[in-house]
Amino acid sequence: MIRHTVTFRLKHEKGSEQEKAFLKLANNLSSISTVKNFELLKQVSSKNNFDFGLSMEFDNQADYDFYSNNPKHNEFVQKYWIPEVDDFLEIDYEKYS
Repeated sequence: MIRHTVTFRLKHEKGSEQEKAFLKLANNLSSISTVKNFELLKQVSSKNNFDFGLSMEFDNQADYDFYSNNPKHNEFVQKYWIPEVDDFLEIDYEKYS
């Protein structure tokens, strides 16, 4: 299992309509068939400068690659993520054993 996580800050004003629209579009990534346990998260800690997070799981590397190369994901990244995200940190985990 791979857990894909991204924490990020938007260029938009907090609580703005642009922020809400972006988050709605980000939530649509959950419809990609290999995505499991999708969560759109709001940061509550003051220990970093990020405001939101995405978390999702994939059964294996092939499922993660399918998501990464999916046209829906790529369109979101090009049309919305790149122009609207101010900063982010992406981490992909496998269970340590």
